[in-house]
Amino acid sequence: MEKPLVGKIHSLESFGTVDGPGIRFVTFLQGCPLRCLYCHNPDTWDAGRPARYQMAPEELLAEVLKVRSFIARGGVTLTGGEPLLQADFCREFFRLCREEGLHTALDTSGAVFNERVCAVLDYTNLVLLDIKALRPELCRKVSGSDGRNARALLDELEKRGTEVWIRHVVVPGLTDDDTLLDELVEFVRHYKVVRKIEWLPYHTMGVFKYEELGLDYPLADVPPLARERVEAIKARYKGIFPD
Repeated sequence: MEKPLVGKIHSLESFGTVDGPGIRFVTFLQGCPLRCLYCHNPDTWDAGRPARYQMAPEELLAEVLKVRSFIARGGVTLTGGEPLLQADFCREFFRLCREEGLHTALDTSGAVFNERVCAVLDYTNLVLLDIKALRPELCRKVSGSDGRNARALLDELEKRGTEVWIRHVVVPGLTDDDTLLDELVEFVRHYKVVRKIEWLPYHTMGVFKYEELGLDYPLADVPPLARERVEAIKARYKGIFPD
């Protein structure tokens, strides 16, 4: 007998405004294969950790439909953790959402790339792809992965014509370097599906979670990225992407 499809869900956000266009219903899935130095959700890492919610795709859709009038011009977003660790659940949930006419967005690091991931993309309108670092050695230092799968995912999205927003966390002393940022922009600008880059300033708002989990915070001596620096980066690359 086939095992019921159940998603392990860390948390739900009914009125998200930063994970895709418009107001969105955002679902944070449990589990992540990466260990990013600046991660602000270490409580989502362990896929074996008891999840706050365990829901079938239909049950999650029922929660979404309760606020349908509020997200009509937005949609739904799956994030994490790394949602593609639960690719089968993502695919079925997105399929149901698309049947309801809801816009679907996938927020992923691209750490997982296989046939099951491609099946999720069949029902995905937008991918928010978090590129940790373009250079493999730096990407490995930042996240524990060389980023190869993320690049493979981007190639697949280009073939499909699926819209992509690149996300990149700018960390003082780590990824905050004009040469590195130029390389990233030059790399992704040749993909027709990339509509924008979201420059995410490094912050320390998740440090308390490390303390609660009894973990050392890897970037304890790194200050948050200054607002002026964020604005300078945005100005440097203004007009390069169509959005």
